Amino acid sequence: MLHLPAHGRGRGLPPGLVRLLRARPGSWDLPELPEIGGPLEAEGLVAEEQRACAALLGAERCWFGVNGASGLLQAALLALAPPGSRVLLPRNLHRSLLHACVLGQLQPVLFSLPFDPATGLWLPPSPAWLERSLADALAGGPLAAVAVVSPTYQGFGADLRGLTQLVHGAGLPLLVDQAHGQGEAVAAGADLVVLSCQKSGGGLAQSAALLAQGPRLDPAALERSLLWLQTSSPSALLLHSTALSLRHGCSAAGRRQRARALGIADRLGRRCRELGLPLVHGEDPLRLVVHTAAFGVNGLVADAWLLSRGVIAELPEPGTLTFCLGTAPPRRVVRELPRALAGLRRALGGDPLPPFAAPPLPRVAEPEQAIAAAWRAPSQAVPLAAAAGRIAAEPLCPYPPGIPLLIPGERLDAARAAWLQEQRRLWPGQIADTVNVVVG
Repeated sequence: MLHLPAHGRGRGLPPGLVRLLRARPGSWDLPELPEIGGPLEAEGLVAEEQRACAALLGAERCWFGVNGASGLLQAALLALAPPGSRVLLPRNLHRSLLHACVLGQLQPVLFSLPFDPATGLWLPPSPAWLERSLADALAGGPLAAVAVVSPTYQGFGADLRGLTQLVHGAGLPLLVDQAHGQGEAVAAGADLVVLSCQKSGGGLAQSAALLAQGPRLDPAALERSLLWLQTSSPSALLLHSTALSLRHGCSAAGRRQRARALGIADRLGRRCRELGLPLVHGEDPLRLVVHTAAFGVNGLVADAWLLSRGVIAELPEPGTLTFCLGTAPPRRVVRELPRALAGLRRALGGDPLPPFAAPPLPRVAEPEQAIAAAWRAPSQAVPLAAAAGRIAAEPLCPYPPGIPLLIPGERLDAARAAWLQEQRRLWPGQIADTVNVVVG
C-alpha cells in the first residue's frame, strides 16, 4: 500500500505519537486548557511548540492547523489579499485556493504551466516562465499576491529561490503550497509556506503547518484569517501530531528514518529500470512515478488492474501512476512492486499511447464572471459537446488531489470544449458527459 498518509498505516509515525495512540482511548482528547492553549494563543504548550518548530524550520512564525493544508492555504491567501483584489494562481492549484477566492471575494488570475505531452503532466514554471506570466497579469491591473505549487503531487520541484526573487522584485508576496514538500521554500525566502504533515511527514491526516517570514506579511491579518477558518475547538491529538511530525523530521532519528526510506527508494528505482519499466524523473525520490503511457496503458486502467491484485497506488492519471513511498516504506516493496508492474505490462501493455494534447489555454486568463457569482448562479447541465460559448458554473476536478480542469466563471470556447471531451475519454468514470453552466 503505497499511498497517503505518508506514515504508511503507522510504520512511520514518530515514536512519541505511537506512545500517545497506545494510551487509554480518548485520554488525549483534551480541550484548550490554559496549560495547553491553542494555535492562536500566546501562551501554553501549543504556542511553545509553534515557536520551537518555527525555529527548527528557519521561519519567523509557525501556526499549526487541524483542517489540513487546505484550510491553511485558504487562510494564507485571505491574509494576503483584501476583498476585490487580483491574485496570480497556477493552473495546477489545489481547489482550496478557489474556495478562498469565493470566501474572500478575490479575482483569480490563472497562469498556465509548461506541459509534457508524453506524460500529460503539468511541469513547474521556470523563473523565465513566471516572469512572462507575471508581466501579462500585471498588464491587466495590480496584483495582491502570487502562489505556486512546489513540489507537485508527482514530486516535480521548481527553482524556488529564483521564483521568490522574481516575485519579490515585483513587490509582491509569494505563497508556496508545499503540501508535498519539506519546507524548502522557507530557505528560498518565500513569505508563506504551507506544509502537510500527512503527505510528506509522519503526521496524522489533517495535521498541517503554516510558516511565515519577512516584512511583506501582517501577522495580525494571518491570525485573523486563521480565526475565521479554523475550528475554535482544535483537536489536541492533531496539534500534537503536527508538533511531533515536524520535530521528528528535524531530529537525528528522523534523518535516519528518511535515509532508510531513500535507500529503499533508490533500490526500487534501480530494480524498475533493470526490468525496463519506464519511470518519470522528479525531484522527490520518495515518489515513484511510473510512465504507463510509455507501454500503452492508461494509468487509471493500470490502477484498477493493480488494485484487484492488492497493489494500491496513490494517484492514477491518464499517462502515469504515482506511488508514495512515505516515511517508512516496507523493504519488500523493492521485490514486490516491480514484479507487479512487470505483470501489468505483460498483461495489458502494447504500443505507446499517442502524445497528450496540451490544454488550449492562454498564458494568463481571468474568469469572465466573478468566480463566487458563477458558482452561486442558477445553472443547468449541458452536454460537453454543446458547452462551447457557455460559462462554467462549477469546477471540474476529475480526481483527487482536486486540481481543476475548469474554473467557475470561465467561458468555454470550442477548443476548450473539445479538449474536455477528450479528457472524458482519458479519465474513464471520472468526468461526466455534461458540465454545469450558468443559465442565461
